[in-house]
Amino acid sequence: METTKKSPIPLWLIFLIGIIAISFSSIFIKLSTAPVSISGMYRLLFTNVLMLPFIWKHIEEIKRIKSINWIYLVGSGVALGLHFLLWMASLRYTSVASSTVLMTLEPILVLAGAYVAYREKTTAAAMIGIAIAVGGAMMVGWKDMSVSMSGNEWKGDLLSLLGTAAVAVHMLLGQKLSRSVAATPYSFIVFFVAALSFAVFNLAQGYSFIQYEGREWGLFLLLALVPTLFGHVLFNWSLQFVNAASVSTAVLGEPVGAALLAWMLLGEDITFIQAIACCLLLAGVWIFLKTNRVTARPASSSAK
Repeated sequence: METTKKSPIPLWLIFLIGIIAISFSSIFIKLSTAPVSISGMYRLLFTNVLMLPFIWKHIEEIKRIKSINWIYLVGSGVALGLHFLLWMASLRYTSVASSTVLMTLEPILVLAGAYVAYREKTTAAAMIGIAIAVGGAMMVGWKDMSVSMSGNEWKGDLLSLLGTAAVAVHMLLGQKLSRSVAATPYSFIVFFVAALSFAVFNLAQGYSFIQYEGREWGLFLLLALVPTLFGHVLFNWSLQFVNAASVSTAVLGEPVGAALLAWMLLGEDITFIQAIACCLLLAGVWIFLKTNRVTARPASSSAK
């Protein structure tokens, strides 16, 4: 796994904590009865509040951010907000396993985007790792997906796929900004932009901003603390040390954690085939992280 500099914390530990944290996201969303755009807005706003003690020392850095990078930051934030909106909405139509497993297409989209935008290529062994991981992840949700056209489940599948495309854009923009904007201000600004995007959407929909039970506010806070702060913030931070494709592939572990949590907490079934698929997925992720070596195409190869 190629890095731009040495991480002070073992990357496998960062990814393990992040995967476990984001696996709780779908559980909290399933338990909430508030509109998903309200849950998404407060998830991000509460994350911003929790990050305030750490952002003050970066004020001067934020002031020095170039205009072009502000454009990329806004684009990354809007893409993240769109991802949350589409993916969270998908959970209202389909199961946790089916919704999360479709997001395993993210590293493929990121790799394709990185090839076009950054001239990045990877190794054949890393591609094999991706193939194993994606194949295993698709098997995790196979039972649910096999009946997805019989009802409204196909709507959830489509929303999840569109949300995956949006988060791929977010990751690619994050990789571009990782060498010019520090991780903490990057996450803070991107989350704030995404929250504002949600606020505009909620105003347009006429949703109440305050009339929710205490249980819902607790779930909003949990969404900020667990999957966002210990998940997305950690992954954003790791972009200093690995490329977007590596982070996206590590996130493939989410369907495993989410499916297990849905089985334990929500009573959603996991078949023997899905359990075997989880092992395949983790093996594929490990192969990719061990063998990914990003190289750049010579500039002349793209000249016309």
